[in-house]
Amino acid sequence: MKITSQGEIISKIYIVRGDKVMIDSDLAELYDVETKYLKRQVRRNIDRFPDDFMFEITKEEYADLRSQIGTLKQGQHSKYPPMVFTEQGVAQLSGVINSERAIKVNIQIIRLFTKMRMLLMSQKGLILKVEKIEQELKGQSSEIQVLFEYIKKLIEVKEQQDEQESRKRIGYKRDK
Repeated sequence: MKITSQGEIISKIYIVRGDKVMIDSDLAELYDVETKYLKRQVRRNIDRFPDDFMFEITKEEYADLRSQIGTLKQGQHSKYPPMVFTEQGVAQLSGVINSERAIKVNIQIIRLFTKMRMLLMSQKGLILKVEKIEQELKGQSSEIQVLFEYIKKLIEVKEQQDEQESRKRIGYKRDK
């Protein structure tokens, strides 16, 4: 039995309706079952799959998904929009697709979703810190602007003084 790599699994995770999802045909391929078998098992156990676990995408979403994937060719795949599964839906699939490979791949997928969530959470802390700094600087931006204007005026005054001192005086000079 071939082990599925993390990269292979990650390449099959897409964003639909703001959720990270996997397509039924990709999951069937990973589980080494036919897509129609996977769909049949899901339909037989539909109570296990509420809308936030699994949903069928619209034709427009399917077209958008095709552009995300880039490799789907017209006519090569099902003419019906696919079912897509969120992380919870993938976890629920382990209860309806009961093969050794499906169980092992399912565990890999769930671990990968968990890693992705943790990575996102760590990035969220960084994003919050940057936003806090931005907020602190927003209050100071007018003060910084006034400071720069004051510095510019001082530079102009200094340049004028230097210019006046460097000119040769014309006219009668008194002896000191």
